[in-house]
Amino acid sequence: MGMGEQASLIIQTSAESVPAVPAWFGEVAVIAHYLRHVGVLATIEERVRFARRRFGHYDLIDFVAVLLGYAISGERTLEAFYESLQPFAVAFMALFGRERLPHRSTLSRFLAALNQAAVEALRTVFLEDLLARPLEKEEGASEGKLSGPGPPCSRPIRTNGLAPFPGHLGQATATIAENCGRRSRRSART
Repeated sequence: MGMGEQASLIIQTSAESVPAVPAWFGEVAVIAHYLRHVGVLATIEERVRFARRRFGHYDLIDFVAVLLGYAISGERTLEAFYESLQPFAVAFMALFGRERLPHRSTLSRFLAALNQAAVEALRTVFLEDLLARPLEKEEGASEGKLSGPGPPCSRPIRTNGLAPFPGHLGQATATIAENCGRRSRRSART
């Protein structure tokens, strides 16, 4: 804008109620894009098997998408998550390359029927992905940037303000501080 120009603002209103996109939706979009880009979602579809292969119209990856979204959202209950997600269900599932959001009762049946082998297979896929990407500074990496999480004992940073964990966060922070204190005392002795 030049010196003599004035900014204009146009505000339109409507009596029609329009739901707001949940604050955590952007975080889910970034993580879903990353998981698709590095092939984790495809690996889950290929390698993780479940005795009941399908629950109606849904595959295991549909439930994984919902559970990832729920974990990222910070919503206190699955019911609250579904309520905030409902107007954006198609867009949410599209982030994971899927078409339909499983109903809460279908998710509940899935979780009740989930066996240890499927859980271990999912854990293995995520662990292999974690181990495939170094957590230390890489040679040739951008100056001063790490390729993974910060150093041990760095302060925790919430990614959205929706996920406070009363008691647990304080307890975890105290444990980290206690362990960091031990580590620094040990290194001072040696």
